[in-house]
Amino acid sequence: MFVATNPTTGEAMEGFPAMDAAQIDSAIELSQQAFKQWRTTSFDERADLLNQVADLMASDEERLARLMTVEMGKPIKEARGEVQKAAWCARHYAEHAADYLAPQTLQSDASHSYVQHLPLGPLLGILPWNAPFWLAFRFGAPALMAGNTCLMKHDSHVPACAEAIAELFEKVGAPRGLFQNMRVHNDQVARIIEHPAVQAVSLTGSSFAGSQVASLAAKHIKPAVLELGGSDPSLVLADADVDKAAEVLALSRIINAGQSCIAAKRLIVEAPVYDRFVDKLTEHLAALKMGDPAEETTQVGPIARDDLRQGLHRQVTETIRQGARCLLGGEMPSGPGFFYPVTLLADVTPGMQASCEETFGPIAVVMKADSAEQALAMANDTEYGLAASIWTADTAKAEAMSREIEAGQVSINGIVKTDPRLPSGGIKRSGYGRELGPHGIREFVNVQQVWVGPVQS
Repeated sequence: MFVATNPTTGEAMEGFPAMDAAQIDSAIELSQQAFKQWRTTSFDERADLLNQVADLMASDEERLARLMTVEMGKPIKEARGEVQKAAWCARHYAEHAADYLAPQTLQSDASHSYVQHLPLGPLLGILPWNAPFWLAFRFGAPALMAGNTCLMKHDSHVPACAEAIAELFEKVGAPRGLFQNMRVHNDQVARIIEHPAVQAVSLTGSSFAGSQVASLAAKHIKPAVLELGGSDPSLVLADADVDKAAEVLALSRIINAGQSCIAAKRLIVEAPVYDRFVDKLTEHLAALKMGDPAEETTQVGPIARDDLRQGLHRQVTETIRQGARCLLGGEMPSGPGFFYPVTLLADVTPGMQASCEETFGPIAVVMKADSAEQALAMANDTEYGLAASIWTADTAKAEAMSREIEAGQVSINGIVKTDPRLPSGGIKRSGYGRELGPHGIREFVNVQQVWVGPVQS
């Protein structure tokens, strides 16, 4: 059974039965049968379906948002925003997929030679709990518009969200088997990847999970896209707008209670503005309200699970023991639920726990750099390479620095975010492949070369 625990109260909720081996095989066969028909549909037909799903999400926004608030503690205002963003993703690919996948003429010795983009078949998407709707559509919208079918293995801690996502497709009359919720435990995933009908896998999760999935996919010669963890640096240079940087980076750090792969995690500040930045950041973080995520005024909800909260507290206490200054938070609260206070650790240095590991919670880590060059070196001193930001009045300098930052995504004087129009993904232990934008939809297609004779003299 999949039984979610309400992180606000610590109480168990409704359970959902897991699929057995026969049900898994049946779902995959159904997906394969749906693919045979779906691959023949036009982009307009696919777009019509995706737009219907987006419309249904918009009309049912409140109910869907509250599922996230109850199952993983997302503040209700953020949850509504996530439903809206998922609908945007569906609409974006409905509108742009045909252009993204248009045939490309290439010159050769043929009378006509070109590349066309053809669907592969059933795809497996393995998703985490921290953005249940957004991540499902980040995986599913481009896959479906490319003509593939989707098998969604969602996190076991958000089972009602997963059911609701699959039901959206049922309610708009999607072909049976087009988009299915696979209620399977982690130890059942191998059976799906190994199945000959499943053509590729997309995973958003930890580096450990990514390594295991990548190994299995490679063993069966199947493509994979991995969006894994991050220890994302934000560089605040001496000529930056310190007030704006502190405001935006405080927001970036605490969205979804800091439980985001692309959140600003290591704030690396040049020495001349270090103290001022720390003061401003302290003001913004101290003003945040932690509480029941169902309340409209709550800005920081609970951590999704108690084991995650315990791990976060270990990182904080160890970093303080290693010499960091704790300016806010840092104490495990009493009472029900899995809350953890907004915490600010200053004077963190390379090698301290919170600078080496991904911190998945409302923990801001501030580090001092003597120069922009040292800040860049500190930014790259990590095994991760997901996203980064640079804050400076000299945008030309920032663009030059972006070429030196080891990350798949760099934002200059703005918040790091995902956008359906732009590719997203990492390097190093943050994964490989890209999602979103034109690059994301081309990850799971057959890029087929067509040569038409006779040879041209």
